[in-house]
Amino acid sequence: MAEKRMAGKKTAGEETARKAPAAKTTDTEVDSLFRKPADKEAAKSGKKVRVTLVRGLIGTRESHRATVRGLGLRRINHTVELEDTPSVRGMINKVSYLLKCEA
Repeated sequence: MAEKRMAGKKTAGEETARKAPAAKTTDTEVDSLFRKPADKEAAKSGKKVRVTLVRGLIGTRESHRATVRGLGLRRINHTVELEDTPSVRGMINKVSYLLKCEA
């Protein structure tokens, strides 16, 4: 015989303990935890790269569209100035056929 479970009711094995809320951290603390040393050096040096979207995103892969949005580009001929870091360079490399890049 199959037992019917009532909606919203949990059996003894399914109960979960409530966790205490994690300590709040500031943006600078989080940034320092996840930023790579190379990114910190580039941020200090102040090197910038100007990137312009010169081709449309229709017909491109979804991951390429997400990369363009991650670079901060919104529409054709939109230009942004980004820090010259390895992660940004990788993103530019991935969608280089859509961009114009100036050092």
